[in-house]
Amino acid sequence: MLSIALSELMQVFRNRLILLTSFVIPVAPCAFFVYRHEIFAELGSLGYVAAVVMFTVTAFGLYTTTVTSLASRRQNLFLKRLRSTAVSDAGILVGLILPVTVLAMVQIAVILAVLAVVAGAPASVPLLVAAIVSTVTMMLALGLATAGFTNSPEHAQVTTLPVSLGAIGVSTWVGITGTEEFTQLKRLLPGGSATELVLNAWNGGVPVADSLPLLLPTLAWVVIAVTLAHRMFRWEPRR
Repeated sequence: MLSIALSELMQVFRNRLILLTSFVIPVAPCAFFVYRHEIFAELGSLGYVAAVVMFTVTAFGLYTTTVTSLASRRQNLFLKRLRSTAVSDAGILVGLILPVTVLAMVQIAVILAVLAVVAGAPASVPLLVAAIVSTVTMMLALGLATAGFTNSPEHAQVTTLPVSLGAIGVSTWVGITGTEEFTQLKRLLPGGSATELVLNAWNGGVPVADSLPLLLPTLAWVVIAVTLAHRMFRWEPRR
């Protein structure tokens, strides 16, 4: 598994398309959000800035890169060759997505650390970490599910749009308007409860015990996505 992960990490830095979707596209808008954090804080709050940063990296970086990479590896029959080795199916998938996952986590940590330095630290770091980990898990699961019906890296540019844009849209909606209205709808949509959790973690003012149930909708989406991935994921190109 580790050898697969190391090989995949090298491929990430060699593939310009993946490098672009993993680093340039997520980091550029995040840098702008942090640079103009006062404006966006007035629009929503600092928690909103943190939530948008998290979803920009996980949606446009982690999720999109996961789908693109798996589609590419399937197209060139690399997935098929890996299944002929002694590594289990789960080990293969973990090895393939581990590098982009670590890179995404590092990006989120660095960007939010900069935001904390220039604008003030979050009220609850453990709660923020829980929100990030659950969101990363959800986006990875959705990436595996989407890769199941994505035929090629080029096709991934289309199949990833609904989830990536939808997650950013929901995060923005919840981050700016809160959850006083349409509470259940906002929390049940992918990314809604995770955004509210980041708001509580960064802005404070809500007991931790009241925030922890917000993890449940995100974990429910993980279960749904994993179920879809189990049924739809293919190891060989469709003939």
